[in-house]
Amino acid sequence: MSLQNQAAKRPIGNYRWRIVALLFFATTINYIDRNVLSFTMIDESFKRAMLGLPENSVLSDSNVDHFKELMGYVDAAFKTAYALGFLLVGWFIDKVGTRIGFAWSIIVWSLAGLANAFVNSIRGLGFTRFMLGIGEAGNFPSAIKSVAEWFPKKERALAAGVMNAGTNVGVITTAFAVPYLTLNYGWRISFVITGAMGVVMVIFWLKFYKKPEEHKRISKEELDYIHSDEEEQVNEKISWGKLLTYKQTWALMVCKFMADPIWYFYLTWLPDFFNSSESLDQKLDLKNIGIPFLLIYLVSDGGSIFFGWLSSFFVKRGWNVGRARKITMLLCGLCVVPIFLASVTHSIFIAVALIALATAAHQGWSANVYTMGSDLFPKNTVSSVIGMGGMAGSIGGILLASTAGLIRVKFGYLPLFIIAGANYLLALVVVQLLIPKWQAINNEKQ
Repeated sequence: MSLQNQAAKRPIGNYRWRIVALLFFATTINYIDRNVLSFTMIDESFKRAMLGLPENSVLSDSNVDHFKELMGYVDAAFKTAYALGFLLVGWFIDKVGTRIGFAWSIIVWSLAGLANAFVNSIRGLGFTRFMLGIGEAGNFPSAIKSVAEWFPKKERALAAGVMNAGTNVGVITTAFAVPYLTLNYGWRISFVITGAMGVVMVIFWLKFYKKPEEHKRISKEELDYIHSDEEEQVNEKISWGKLLTYKQTWALMVCKFMADPIWYFYLTWLPDFFNSSESLDQKLDLKNIGIPFLLIYLVSDGGSIFFGWLSSFFVKRGWNVGRARKITMLLCGLCVVPIFLASVTHSIFIAVALIALATAAHQGWSANVYTMGSDLFPKNTVSSVIGMGGMAGSIGGILLASTAGLIRVKFGYLPLFIIAGANYLLALVVVQLLIPKWQAINNEKQ
């Protein structure tokens, strides 16, 4: 008995959190490469290059409006590839494993990011952004599958929240680094330096990542802890067609379809909002736009980690997993509602505060939605399910991206911010109708 008590007191170990750190940095680089364009697109030299205008020409209002409409189409090309990539890469990762599948994704998106530096037209930009979307689609299916492999259910929402915080650090880094690089060295250098970061990341990934059962640095106690709250798993591979027969799949897809386009909208259009919004009492350019983005995405980091922690806290307090996830998602949805006021206020400080609250809530929402994949589905299908959800989110993003430029030009930002404020609660209503009980598919007799 004394030996058992000593074993019970033995430290569990925390190597799993080093894996989260690895996923965090990969996600940070993913978002740096994704967001370079959002900041270079407000550089006049970049606008002239994409419009095929002489370097010293003066941009007219019609030139600027035409550029914004074209950027909406470029953004739609990225999201089309992102949708296709999610579906295909999710299947690929489940087939070859996270270690190899994610390595290929990082290589593809890094090369595409580098290629952005050498384009001279909207058509060329559309192609490189399409390839970037294919590669970047591998990040979240890989990350969530890794979290499912390395964490028990009671810690997965927190782990996903920490990993997801890398998105905000990526945006913050981009907001400071890219304007500096663009102003001092030109927009092409911004793409070269940021794209090269992925090459370094893939080396670290291949060196340090393995499944916990295969890893030499993990203790037996930590391995037992990781598997401590697992239920019997379905071992056979579940086809896409079969997955689509489950309400759980559709619930996750609805969450992504409704919420992801809002996040993509923030990433693409917030620099323009602060640069050209008719309502704000001051405008920001590449010289001073970094501070608001630092504040917004630092708060977003806090939201990702806090709402991930809150969901896990509820579970540890004895709540069933479904109640913990849904209540947390409800709180997130309510926090987004006031964002429509950001489009009508004259104060840039109020606008920043409202957007920060909304982006923080979105990140908390995403952490819990990602955890749905590991809560409700066997590990051997997590990447496929997250891929299907990501595809749904990208389809929603395509729909919004293809119209956002036109809406912005004709009606301003208010309609877009109203959509942002309503989508989360609408998605949660659908989730409650589809899965009133949070039941994993391997527990169902189908």
